Amino acid sequence: MNETTTIGLDIAKQVFQVHGVAVDGTVTVKRQLRRSEVIRFFDRLPRCRVGLEACGGAHFWARELTALGHDVRLIPASYVKPYVKRGKTDAIDAEAICEAVSRPTMRFVPIKTVDCQAGVMLLKTRYLLVKQRTQSINSLRGHLSELGIIAARGTGKVETLIAIIRDKTDERIPAVARRALEMLADQVEALVRRIATLENEIVSEVRRDDTMRRLATIPGVGPITAATIVALVPDPRAFNSGRHFAAWIGLTPKMHSTGGKERLGRISKMGNPVLRSLLVVGATAVSRHARRGATVSPWLTGLLARRPAKVAAIALANKMARVIWALLTKGGVFTRRPATAAQHAA
Repeated sequence: MNETTTIGLDIAKQVFQVHGVAVDGTVTVKRQLRRSEVIRFFDRLPRCRVGLEACGGAHFWARELTALGHDVRLIPASYVKPYVKRGKTDAIDAEAICEAVSRPTMRFVPIKTVDCQAGVMLLKTRYLLVKQRTQSINSLRGHLSELGIIAARGTGKVETLIAIIRDKTDERIPAVARRALEMLADQVEALVRRIATLENEIVSEVRRDDTMRRLATIPGVGPITAATIVALVPDPRAFNSGRHFAAWIGLTPKMHSTGGKERLGRISKMGNPVLRSLLVVGATAVSRHARRGATVSPWLTGLLARRPAKVAAIALANKMARVIWALLTKGGVFTRRPATAAQHAA
């Protein structure tokens, strides 16, 4: 009987599908497993390569199977889809994973540690609370605008509206509406306190971690961005260069080239949207300070002089991504190069 060398494992909450092949491609195992059977099954199996889609729970199972001695590889779901022959079943998905993991040019996702996943949970919880705060504030502003009550834009200005809601002598708000709006006001204030607590915890973690402190020396990279990078990029050496890292984030142009003609479009916007938006927001802040006369690199000054501000911000975000990769792989802190004589003359 041929020995299983490669397995595709389609994971779920309770029912798992296994598809295994031998070195010559012969199917050796094709069956379903209950969640309680997975560890026993792989413990009895000869050590082999196991492929999983990088989805919810995949990093947990990757750690468990690696502890049993298997060579576990996580594959982005979009890279598995081309190997799906037809239809959608767990068995077909497991076969596609098995085929994808055996490709020599396949790209894999680094397995996250428990601490790395804990950092991601902290950041995602903050992101959710910020989103809920924005929704509550927008709802509050919308309701009060119907009564002719408005306030200046910005999260900090909502306190003016909350003071009006809590002012019982203000007759512009009906009693029934006031009770509902007070609930929204309480929710906004509770969310503000919870977000502040999480942000204080993130800042404390950045101060304790050497890698995060080094990343925070880059202009435009603050504690939230530094913590997000460390949480989402457990192995920066998985990228061959800073350009590959920027492409993974989605900050490089999408290519439409054929027949020897290169055509570059807009940025691809692939990868993690939260990390990309943080870098773009940080780059936008640096560009804004540069337009107000702050000292920045001659490269950015020249770029702002000849290109629109938003285009310059995206280009700066791309450059920031490359600098981040360099610091993660080579160590050190960010230092701005002194301007050359030619740059001073320009």
